[in-house]
Amino acid sequence: MKLSCVPMAWALYIPSAVLWAAHLLVAASFETLQCEGPVSTEKSDCHMDDDLKDPRETDYQVKGYTFSEPFHLIVSYDWLILQGPAAPIFEGDPLVLRCRAWQDWPLTQVTFYRDGSALGPPGPNKEFSIAVVQEADSGHYHCSAIFRSPGPGSPETTSTVAVTVQELFAAPVLRASPSGELQREGSPVTLSCQTKLPLQRSAARLLFSFYKDGRTVRSKGLSSEFQVPTASVEHSGSYWCEAATEDGQVWKQSSQLEIRVQAPQKLASPETTSKEPPGPLPPLATPSSEHRGFSSPDPHLHHQMSILLKLMQDVRALLGHLVIELRDSSGHLKPETTKAPVK
Repeated sequence: MKLSCVPMAWALYIPSAVLWAAHLLVAASFETLQCEGPVSTEKSDCHMDDDLKDPRETDYQVKGYTFSEPFHLIVSYDWLILQGPAAPIFEGDPLVLRCRAWQDWPLTQVTFYRDGSALGPPGPNKEFSIAVVQEADSGHYHCSAIFRSPGPGSPETTSTVAVTVQELFAAPVLRASPSGELQREGSPVTLSCQTKLPLQRSAARLLFSFYKDGRTVRSKGLSSEFQVPTASVEHSGSYWCEAATEDGQVWKQSSQLEIRVQAPQKLASPETTSKEPPGPLPPLATPSSEHRGFSSPDPHLHHQMSILLKLMQDVRALLGHLVIELRDSSGHLKPETTKAPVK
């Protein structure tokens, strides 16, 4: 079954001068709607709007029927119109605007405007195009031109057409798994470059790249993940990722993510962790114990060493007695200094 839309105009006899004064212009787009399946009957479910599953899809399938994409019919009563795209415009798409005259009469001094500002000098070109649009190209467009003949001969200006360039995908976000900036040495680490395409561009593909400290660690690929099977201290650094379309017209980078890989700490030995004060020094060795069995080639040197060790032991004993006496005397002097005289 085919449904077609054919405009029909009925007009009474009106003088040509009145038609010219009315500035009548009808600009219409004609498309054919196709409904595939059996011929429609009273029990058929082939309708335009009632049973559509998702209005955002291009083709609709309901109970065995396939519906074409809907279209918009615009009727204008102007000498000059600006034709813009009917489908949504995304970053990276081409944009073509046409300044059309009644019955395609020839134009001169054609000028295109965005938000009231001219996009170039007047000329004969009736089309304005942008090969790769960006969000900054959004705005209200219109055009002006002069009819050469047989039009009115005066400058004409179109109504404005709103053009909105939608974001193709958001800037990616780089995440690490396990989560957190601090990673343990020897464990696997996975970096994920997360972003999403809109439903209208779900068939498109993005390419992902990963960088570390200003150098590429993985060039463009379809996988949005970068894996490090065994992390080491050398993998520490500042990472970021980039998502781009296959033609490279749209690309965006993520913020930097600092990754630090920490080596496992070794357990300290008990000797290094003990904080007990050292014990008393061992006593000095006597000549009989230290030099027993020592046969000096010089008997005189052996005698002198024995005398030196004996003197050292005497000095140590004297120092010990002196320390004891000083401690006792300080104990006796402290009460006397703190005791006040009695009057």
